[in-house]
Amino acid sequence: MTEYSNIQKIFYFSSGIILVAIGTIGIFLPVLPTTIFLILASACFIRSSPKAHQFLRNHKIFGQYIKNYEEKSGLTIKSKIYNIIFLWFMILMSVIFFTEEIIIRIVLLIIAIGVTIHLIMIKTKKI
Repeated sequence: MTEYSNIQKIFYFSSGIILVAIGTIGIFLPVLPTTIFLILASACFIRSSPKAHQFLRNHKIFGQYIKNYEEKSGLTIKSKIYNIIFLWFMILMSVIFFTEEIIIRIVLLIIAIGVTIHLIMIKTKKI
């Protein structure tokens, strides 16, 4: 295992905190992918603070994102349906109420289609 200097550990720890914050925002903004930011935060915490990594991995909300990725166990059908419904609700709200620019509306709809396809293609976890 590589030993990191204190400056590197501070950098990784700070980056991990920022990535968790962005991932948290991503829970509420469907165009911002939560999982990748939490996975990157986990990688930063592995390099800086094993306690922070374990806290994140065992967290009530964030832990499942990390565990599902590390274990490649997939998403439950309920989770897929919930995420797709929430994604489309938020995208449609944005398209209808928050922009009049046709190009932004088209981009948002393309993102929604892409994320929907991605969610459908993720392995379905058996309960």
